[in-house]
Amino acid sequence: MGYVDLRKPSVRVEHDTEQDVQVSVDGASDDATARRKRKTSPIRAAIKKAVDHPLADYGFLFSAITILVVLGLVMVLSASNVLSYQQNDGNGYVIFIKQAIVAALGFGLMLFASRLDSQIYRKFAGVAMIVSFALLVLVLVPGIGSGVHGQRNWIELGGPFRLQPSEFAKFAMVVWAAKLLTDRHDKIAGWRSLLIPFAPVTGLMIVLIVLEGDLGTAMILMAIMAGMLFVAGAPAKVFTAMGAMVLIAILMLSIAAPYRMQRFMTWLDPGSDPTGAGWQIIHGHYALATGGWWGVGLGGSREKWGFLPEAQTDFILAVLGEELGIVGTLSTLALFGTITFFVIRIAMRSSDRFIQLATAGVGLWIIAQALMNVGAVLGALPIAGVPLPLVSNGGSSLAVTLGAFGMILAFARAEPQAAAYIEEKKAAERHDRRVRFGIPARERKERQRAAAKRGWKPKSAASKKRRRGGETTGRAKAESRHPKPESRRRRSRSTKAGTRK
Repeated sequence: MGYVDLRKPSVRVEHDTEQDVQVSVDGASDDATARRKRKTSPIRAAIKKAVDHPLADYGFLFSAITILVVLGLVMVLSASNVLSYQQNDGNGYVIFIKQAIVAALGFGLMLFASRLDSQIYRKFAGVAMIVSFALLVLVLVPGIGSGVHGQRNWIELGGPFRLQPSEFAKFAMVVWAAKLLTDRHDKIAGWRSLLIPFAPVTGLMIVLIVLEGDLGTAMILMAIMAGMLFVAGAPAKVFTAMGAMVLIAILMLSIAAPYRMQRFMTWLDPGSDPTGAGWQIIHGHYALATGGWWGVGLGGSREKWGFLPEAQTDFILAVLGEELGIVGTLSTLALFGTITFFVIRIAMRSSDRFIQLATAGVGLWIIAQALMNVGAVLGALPIAGVPLPLVSNGGSSLAVTLGAFGMILAFARAEPQAAAYIEEKKAAERHDRRVRFGIPARERKERQRAAAKRGWKPKSAASKKRRRGGETTGRAKAESRHPKPESRRRRSRSTKAGTRK
């Protein structure tokens, strides 16, 4: 009985169809790619298209900032109307109106700063630092500086407006440190290049702010300084020494001021003094717990009726959580996450070291301040007395923060793809204006002068015609260039004559 050897055909197929197998695998991968493309949802495609736009960094960052400022104005109105009603003879809108005016001015400042060249910030970094030191010294002068809650860090400007120089000091230190670290990039690994003059200048600024009683802003400046040194590539031994010095300084300052030590102990156990130092933390937790998932509604907060101190400033997130719930709180934090993402992307896309360091400095400033505020409200960190950026009530903080974001937006516009897109759009707009209204007289004269320099002269007949005020029609010009045959001329004349009859 015979049998069929099944091994030979398999071997033959294996050798003969190697290319076919490869083609089939490639075809399968192409089909899988096509299926993935078909399965892509329209929302995902729209998001990808928006993120890949040349001005995506500018647009998303500007949108997130605008939403946070508008949300902040709404929450300031809600959280401050009771306090404003008590302090201003029944007018519950004074604090909100002041914040709205500062927000409008801050947006104007941000738009103006976003149109400036990046080299302008680098050029005037030293001037900003000198002005900042002058304002910090003026705060300590009796009769000029004013204090609130044990902190002497305001200058009265007249009426309801005050200036807080420590807020401007953050911006000044960011641009000055970015310029210094950019100029000394090749010497960044040495101790001497870091200690002189970076450490003494920033240390003196921090000392002045601590003398004003604002330990929270001093800690933010320390975080900015450490973060910028890390981005610049400083060695690890520098951070070890700085960390030890910062811990010693914080310990000494806490011991020197009893209220700081009390804040720390209250943070460890708020229930030990529920009617005193722990009152604010406990009622902040009450507000967050009351909100639930969706909140009690805008304006429906109970804690703002005299129970929660500083409801419109340091603890505005507690009121937001009570009125808008967990959804509103997480949405607010997501907006800060969006800002952080696009700030990092702007820094990574730039090849200019000054832009990288300045962008990183502003990002560290916003992140550190937001974390300190949110941590204090949640009870994860001691109360440092810093506002929530773009949301809390505070004119100086809002205006300076918007100005700093204006600088970041200018850096976003300076990206190669964004700059090329903006230039192309401007050229298209100029072309549209020329099509609608003709070439402007000034540009026409410039073209004529340039043509005259090249030796071009108008034809004598055309120039005489132009002097007499006449103008050769397009049909006459065409006939002069391409004369009709005699037969066609006679036919056209006879046709016209017949028409007239």
